Amino acid sequence: MILLQIDWNPSPEIFKIGSFAIRYYSLMFVFAFMLGLYLMKKIFINEKIPIEKLDSLFIYTVVAILLGARLGHFLFYDPEFLIKKPLEVILPFQFSPTFKFTGFAGLASHGAAIGAIIAMYLYSKKVLKKPILYILDRIVIPSALGAMFVRLGNLMNSEIIGKATNSDYGFVFKRLGEDFPRHPAQLYEAISYLAIFVILYFVYWKTDKKEKSGYLFGLFFVLLWTVRFFVEFFKEAQVEGREDWIFGLNTGQVLSIPLIIIGLYFMFKKQSAK
Repeated sequence: MILLQIDWNPSPEIFKIGSFAIRYYSLMFVFAFMLGLYLMKKIFINEKIPIEKLDSLFIYTVVAILLGARLGHFLFYDPEFLIKKPLEVILPFQFSPTFKFTGFAGLASHGAAIGAIIAMYLYSKKVLKKPILYILDRIVIPSALGAMFVRLGNLMNSEIIGKATNSDYGFVFKRLGEDFPRHPAQLYEAISYLAIFVILYFVYWKTDKKEKSGYLFGLFFVLLWTVRFFVEFFKEAQVEGREDWIFGLNTGQVLSIPLIIIGLYFMFKKQSAK
């Protein structure tokens, strides 16, 4: 049974020069955005959309996801910090007590989702000249893969940890000074998001569901936030005192429920006559 226990103690930094460090977490974001760009290029070519419109999509997406995830984290989990140190929320630096590069540590997936939807609305109006659901139905495919990379980055950082398994199974997070195994909740989510990506990729390329406006977007929301809802049962609450925030559910679960409902609406809504 000891084979089921893994002592987990990687350094979160690939290398460091002074106070500047390249972290695995940052590298995971690079992988996510680069693969997302590659996948969207394939989709644009398939649908005969001018490739030059891809550059704007990349910029809108990167800015919106980082800003939305960052603001979302502090709005949902630490609003006091947002009020006291707004610049440290927006910029990847710590200004007090000493100045140093921190990167964007503390990102909320719910905030990223909201930011991405706002950005896709602006992109669809200003650049693509198509309905917002058209781009949302397609951007969710690489988004699922991006979510996988983010959780792998969390695993490398030994953060967003799972609850103790009370058995020989699990990851022992040595970097946290622990000697007991926890659920590798980050890995549970990463594997689930990879499966969601495969499902969305198959539905887009092998079925006609992409012709139903909003279906892929809705499917993504239902699958991703359902996974998030159930994995939260295995995770430590990210905010002390929020383990049973509302009706025994934590913050992540409460925020996921309306997004699942929104997804179901888009999957099963009737299409307007053309």
